[in-house]
Amino acid sequence: MKTMIDLNDEALELAAKELGTTTKKDTVNAALEFVANRRRRIEQLLDDPYALGVGPDIADPEVMRQARR
Repeated sequence: MKTMIDLNDEALELAAKELGTTTKKDTVNAALEFVANRRRRIEQLLDDPYALGVGPDIADPEVMRQARR
């Protein structure tokens, strides 16, 4: 799909350096893919009750009592 948009040339140049891309198209697509993948990873973390080191057993007094030993 072709879409005409105005781009921030300075930001595009910095993004290309960071992403190792050489064309505007590659830079924009790589940046979009990077952000989309980051969003997917964040959603996976938020959906996993153990991802941040705190599971549902954090509210279980017996489990917590044993953890303090």
